[in-house]
Amino acid sequence: MISLLARIVALVVTGAVGLLATVGFIVTILVTKLSDRNVAGAKTAHVLRADASLADHYLDLMKRHLTRSDYSVSTEQAVPVPIRQFLKVRGLKLSQEISLASQEDGSAASPESAETMIGMKRLDNLHYCIRDLLARNVPGDLIECGAWRGGATIFMRAALLAYNDPERRVWVADSFQGLPAPSPEKYPADLGSEFFKEGDHLAIPVDTVRLNFAHYGLLDDRVKFLVGWFKDTLPKAPIEHLAILRIDADMYEGTIQSLESLYVKVSPGGYIIIDDYEAVNGCRKAVDDFRQHQHITAPLTKIDWTGVYWQK
Repeated sequence: MISLLARIVALVVTGAVGLLATVGFIVTILVTKLSDRNVAGAKTAHVLRADASLADHYLDLMKRHLTRSDYSVSTEQAVPVPIRQFLKVRGLKLSQEISLASQEDGSAASPESAETMIGMKRLDNLHYCIRDLLARNVPGDLIECGAWRGGATIFMRAALLAYNDPERRVWVADSFQGLPAPSPEKYPADLGSEFFKEGDHLAIPVDTVRLNFAHYGLLDDRVKFLVGWFKDTLPKAPIEHLAILRIDADMYEGTIQSLESLYVKVSPGGYIIIDDYEAVNGCRKAVDDFRQHQHITAPLTKIDWTGVYWQK
């Protein structure tokens, strides 16, 4: 009897050890592949190139920190759930880390501390537009309609500082209460929109955004806040000219209100950037309707999986 019991225990222990070894082998393969992918996709933007100015290097670092692309993401997020659960109940975790492509294009949830969720590609586009308009001396300020935690506008102010622009202002337009409930009777394209339910995530108090600017040493009298619903603030905003109009309003309502109030103030040669064109039907319809009504034929250029822009 004792001999039989001993055999059973031995078989159970052997099976458990074998299972652990198998899981360990699988995890090792996953970690190795993920690590190899990270190395293969690694960018050299952290390295100061011989042909890069200090201003561009500073702005590159700003972009990576605003998106937290300079932070790595745990490999555990890419490991199948059953294996994660197996490791969790045993108090085990993976320490290998990778940087996912979603940090580049903003296609996945951003780290909790990031000031922007638009990703590196859309920040790269913003960088390009600012550098170009400054080189051509296109007159006007810079604005973002729908600022969330302020990341894109913080970058705008950083770029003006880095390139020694002496007078342009950065406008931060937002309700700072999240998005409005849809008004389908006036804007049918917003029927069924539930962005207004994401108040806990999208409603960032204006004082928090001011503090985010201050953390980077970029809160000064050239940063202007337009606090309130776009229908109330944008038509009467004391803006004479714009060189960049960046819209991240999600819905038809906010997008069309931004275009109707501010497009006329964009200088010839300036840029209109739409963050949600490919991702949100209401936003896309607002842009298409406005461009058709205004007979705008300038081509829409794709930025990434959702963003587009055109030059006036």
